[in-house]
Amino acid sequence: MRTLADLRQGESARLVRLMVGDDEANSVMEAGFIPGTVVKMLHSAPGGGPRIYRVDGAEIAIRVELAAAFLVEDTA
Repeated sequence: MRTLADLRQGESARLVRLMVGDDEANSVMEAGFIPGTVVKMLHSAPGGGPRIYRVDGAEIAIRVELAAAFLVEDTA
């Protein structure tokens, strides 16, 4: 299974599972990263910096390390 960090620019996937602690899970879920939601990778900062994702109509930047803890599946 792929992670959110594996998405390329313009690619979308459905969020399946957050593999983070409860505190961090609550924080990212408040931002819209909820299992079942479709997320689109928009941009990546130069030098491996944060990535910008569109989730639930909002554009949100998260660290690549955090994105690697979100399991995704291809949308049908």
